[in-house]
Amino acid sequence: MKNLPLLLCGILTALALSFTGLILAAYSQLGSLTPTTETLDESGQPIEGDPLFPPKPSGVAQQGKAVYIDLGCMYCHTQQVRRAGYGADIDRNWGARGTVARDYVTQARVVPGSQRIGPDLTNIGERRPDANWHHLHLYNPAITSEAPSMMPRYAFLYETRAVINGSASVNALQFDAASTNAPAAGYEVVPTPRADALVEYLLSLQLNYSLPEAPIPE
Repeated sequence: MKNLPLLLCGILTALALSFTGLILAAYSQLGSLTPTTETLDESGQPIEGDPLFPPKPSGVAQQGKAVYIDLGCMYCHTQQVRRAGYGADIDRNWGARGTVARDYVTQARVVPGSQRIGPDLTNIGERRPDANWHHLHLYNPAITSEAPSMMPRYAFLYETRAVINGSASVNALQFDAASTNAPAAGYEVVPTPRADALVEYLLSLQLNYSLPEAPIPE
């Protein structure tokens, strides 16, 4: 046991070196990242007056992200596009370029996901800009999916109610005339505030901007 102090000193040194390498080094490299303009000026600084990216999501979109997390969507969907040469993400139109660390700096909680039971959602707001499509997809994925979908229905986010005064609500879901999922005559399906917030969040997911370290290819 006479070597115990030396052993403890070695263990503490190893832990300190690991902490330095994994935490402090990563923080020094990524901790100073902030939104920036798509290109930089001659001195390497953001161009004054140009919009900053990534944009900060609206308050409703942030509420929708809380719903997204609450429903466990990140267990089946990712939000990370692999760059060209490291997968088929770009060929699948999941994004025009790969995601980088700066893409997440405006997010209080990052949800990159770990598996793709469903497609990546990094750019879903660009791919699917129609709010009604998203509502139908959440209400019943079979409505919008050509093949059988493993995604569960989130019909509990919607309310089926009688049409008032013969005029449908402006936010009622729009079904195809021949759809078997449409409500009975005289009824309508309307989204709850949680559904509206979730769709707002999905529409905000757009990777349609360049960054100095990750430009969109011509």
